[in-house]
Amino acid sequence: MFRALVINDNEAEGYHCQLQDVDESQLPPGNVTVDIDYSTLNYKDALAISGKAPIIRSFPMVPGVDFAGTVSASDDATFAPGDKVILTGWGVGERHWGGLAQRARVEAGWLVKQPDNFSARQAMIIGTAGFTAMLCINALEKQGITPASGSIVVSGASGGVGGVAVSLLARLGYQVSAVTGRPQERDYLLQLGAAEIIDRSELDKPGKPLQKARWAAAIDTVGSHTLANLCASVMHGGAVAACGNAQGMDFPASVAPFILRGITLTGVDSVTVPQAQRQHVWQQLAGLVDDALLESLSDECTLDEAVDRAHQLMAGEIRGRLVVKCR
Repeated sequence: MFRALVINDNEAEGYHCQLQDVDESQLPPGNVTVDIDYSTLNYKDALAISGKAPIIRSFPMVPGVDFAGTVSASDDATFAPGDKVILTGWGVGERHWGGLAQRARVEAGWLVKQPDNFSARQAMIIGTAGFTAMLCINALEKQGITPASGSIVVSGASGGVGGVAVSLLARLGYQVSAVTGRPQERDYLLQLGAAEIIDRSELDKPGKPLQKARWAAAIDTVGSHTLANLCASVMHGGAVAACGNAQGMDFPASVAPFILRGITLTGVDSVTVPQAQRQHVWQQLAGLVDDALLESLSDECTLDEAVDRAHQLMAGEIRGRLVVKCR
């Protein structure tokens, strides 16, 4: 038996999530079993736990889109018992039982080996959010963006992806403008490396199709009007990496920035990245982050506290990364 958060939806109790004991025989198919040390609470996890969006399509479901732990059994030659591993993406926590539990069974191709200089807890402070942030930075640099290009703006900077993106960009030598709706987080964002704090009210309303060129590039975690305004405010030849939809799925923009300034809009999907690329990104992260940075980004809770903390996340009361201790 092991402990897990389990989401169900039935006539008697409606949609609900609770911590319960689960028999290992109930684990879904997979060729690697992992004893989970840490998971995280991401925005998608909070949506799933709260039922605010149709993230979960089959029940029962264990949420948690990422985890770090130790292989306990493996039918694949790539991994052996005792290996330290990380999982992000692949529909885990949505279509396949996820990481907010003490044990998981998954496919070997979904896992990567944990870098030697990370603990499981440190790996999850980075987690899906940090992995996505690094993919966004790689996408911008693929378009020729360098620190010499100019300032980079990051929306949703008080959140998980945004906060890690600010810190990684600063560490790479970029000047970073951080967009947030939480003025009380100013000192936190400056500590992460932001050079400028911008109130989100400047960007989250309908704006002109083409605006003053302010930034060389942008990382957008929120979508909708914010993404449209960022595109309209990027310099000639600049680039925007879009990875989130916290404000909305819509994109109320025009073609003006694309045909008059030649900007590039790149979508970043962190769910189905091939295993070799995943391992490379994790090695990049291993060379960029340090203990002090990780601690400044994070808070911790237990599995018993995760449901309450998910509701706090939905209410905008959590900043940075929230790691969940599973054992």
